[in-house]
Amino acid sequence: MKTIAIVGSQWGDEGKGKITDLLAQKSNLVVRFQGGNNAGHTIIVEDKKIVLHLIPSGILHPTCLSLIGHGVVLEPEALINELAEVKKAGVSVTPENFKISSSCSVITSYHRIMDAVRESKGPVKIGTTGKGIGPAYEDKISRKGIKVSDLFDKKLLHAKLERNFIEKKVLLDHLYDTEYPSIDSEVTRLYELGQQIQQFVCDSFSLIDQHTTQGSNILYEGAQGVLLDIDYGSYPFVTSSSTSYGGIFTGAGAPKGKIDEVIGITKAYTTRVGEGPFPTELHSPIGEKIQRIGGEFGATTGRKRRCGWLDLPLLKYSIKSSCISSIALTKLDVLSEIEELKVCVAYKYEGKEIDIAYPGIDLSRVEPIFETFNPFVDKFDGSELSDELKRYIKLIEDSTQVPVGIIAFGPERNQIQFRKEFFN
Repeated sequence: MKTIAIVGSQWGDEGKGKITDLLAQKSNLVVRFQGGNNAGHTIIVEDKKIVLHLIPSGILHPTCLSLIGHGVVLEPEALINELAEVKKAGVSVTPENFKISSSCSVITSYHRIMDAVRESKGPVKIGTTGKGIGPAYEDKISRKGIKVSDLFDKKLLHAKLERNFIEKKVLLDHLYDTEYPSIDSEVTRLYELGQQIQQFVCDSFSLIDQHTTQGSNILYEGAQGVLLDIDYGSYPFVTSSSTSYGGIFTGAGAPKGKIDEVIGITKAYTTRVGEGPFPTELHSPIGEKIQRIGGEFGATTGRKRRCGWLDLPLLKYSIKSSCISSIALTKLDVLSEIEELKVCVAYKYEGKEIDIAYPGIDLSRVEPIFETFNPFVDKFDGSELSDELKRYIKLIEDSTQVPVGIIAFGPERNQIQFRKEFFN
């Protein structure tokens, strides 16, 4: 048995899906432990593009069981639509290879509406996807949320939704002046959606415990990245869940109390979607070129991603805060077409030079210190890596004291090279 976790080491969009897809081939169980349909994993299989938002990447492998853990906030309608798209792509989805925790919190229409009007009419824009993620997590924390198990009892669902809606009604009526569905219609909608997913619902804690006892290989799949973590991220421009290593234990559970290997998926440069400070952001033709070549658009929203140089102080912080033991370096092919290459190796901050970020640091006030490299022009055609690329990888390894165990130079499965064996 071995347990491996996949986490994003930056602001998300690092290419976690394709790494998870490959590691799932040797996994018995793949568990998604946080987030919702505000995330997206794009996987290319034999020229076929498959975008997953809620369903774990293990679904593409028939011998692997995919589980949505209780730390996920579930939008039932979005899940049903995603299931239909996956099946249309020729992927089999049955209760034997796909499960949903009965303890997942449910995203309602009211959560989506609240999310949208806060972003459009509120005083501060966070850059949310408008999917209702934040409001659903708020209800979970304030102990008035709806769980997946509530969807199968219409009377109970109605009573819980009524209690849940008391405060929202005041805000939607008087602060945001917006329309919303009635309680009765929302109960009917959610109950009918619940009937469509009930066959997949399970006690996820016991399922994970069973696989642990059986000695299964378990892969934990995160969404977004450490820098968007509600506690460890660049607050307040973060998501509403624990995207880091700790989210595994609160959002799914690891019965043996530890994870054997944590792989930090790291883009060879840095991107960020939405609002918030970005020390190495490129406001130049180089940044636009990276964005264009890298196809830097969100898989969920289509929003353009801001692009910048690799930021080692932030990467080192993510590694330490999320117990990352190996790096998967992705999108190297994008930088092979760039005529200039820099890396941020430290910051000037409050009169000092620091080489690692920390919680609460004001990233809008740091001055990045760059090291310039000779660009690499590798074709990734099977020949040995260039000295320039080797130097780039060595700087990352020496700076972080973590090995680069995987390199990726394209979206296809055959464009990922394992420099280390993870599942024996």
